[in-house]
Amino acid sequence: MPDGVRDRAQHKVDRMTKPLGALGKIEHLAVRMSAIQKNLNPAVDCKRMFVFAGDHGVVEEGVSAFPAKVTVQMVENFLAGGAAINAFCRQYGIELAVVDMGVNGDFTDHPLLIKMKVARGTKNFAVQPAMSKEDAIRAIENGARTFLAKNAEKRCDLVGMGEMGIGNSSSATAIICGASGLSAEQVAGRGTGVDDRGLSRKREVIDKALALHRPVPDDALDLLARLGGYELGGICGAVLAAASERCCVVLDGIISTAAGLLAWLLCPAVKDYLVAGHKSVEAGQQAALGMMSLEPVLDLKLRLGEGTGAAIAMNLVDLSCRMMREMASFEEAGVDSGSL
Repeated sequence: MPDGVRDRAQHKVDRMTKPLGALGKIEHLAVRMSAIQKNLNPAVDCKRMFVFAGDHGVVEEGVSAFPAKVTVQMVENFLAGGAAINAFCRQYGIELAVVDMGVNGDFTDHPLLIKMKVARGTKNFAVQPAMSKEDAIRAIENGARTFLAKNAEKRCDLVGMGEMGIGNSSSATAIICGASGLSAEQVAGRGTGVDDRGLSRKREVIDKALALHRPVPDDALDLLARLGGYELGGICGAVLAAASERCCVVLDGIISTAAGLLAWLLCPAVKDYLVAGHKSVEAGQQAALGMMSLEPVLDLKLRLGEGTGAAIAMNLVDLSCRMMREMASFEEAGVDSGSL
């Protein structure tokens, strides 16, 4: 990221008619967008949200409060326009696309649906690798192709990464544990809302899988193949593709953040294009953000996923660009800057 642009953007923000730092994280977002777009007047003309979906074999271990069939049902709900992410995207003018990366079911063609299925769900990573390395690569490639194809139709300036997949908080947590060296006891949360017994079982399954697979901490492909999900691979690929196109990426909760962590392990430079949309109640997300030195924009006690937290944060990123374009400097407004 060019320091010259960042420095000039920070100077412009500091000379606006306000005390230094008075707009907090909005100022940081404005400087980030200026640096990404190499423009002191950044703009968001198109906002897009991808919801990547996939099923997980580890659900067999009793790690989720919901049965696996809910993945198919929720994808149908997305396509019908009835989920939280549909409402959030309509509210904020975000274009929505739903990507079937590995759902154990089939869907009829739909304007919102992108078919990129690698397989009908992963294998149970508690007893065997979730997928082959070849399928892990395919998942990443399919995610990248998804972003690039949509971007070729209409370029977007801001993209959010959402997901759906029963059992995927277990997969995301296992990946974060494998990458960070932390235990499931330290990282695993309740996901879709498991009770104390379910949480204990989830932690037991993840620790068992880590002992079985012994993933290489800094090898994203190994982590994805042994512990991941097809939708996580898809998000990873889309993040890499978006960064290559100089598009700002807003991550959501623990699953989206775990996939962002995989992208960062593959290419640390993507960090300059990432915004952590919100602080999840899942402790594992904070561990992953800490590894990437990212600070969440919001803390609304969310734990839904789908891209809901990212959608809210995207609106603030858009706002920061408007501030950058329209707010006057002390000199322009004829306002005394005092000792600033």
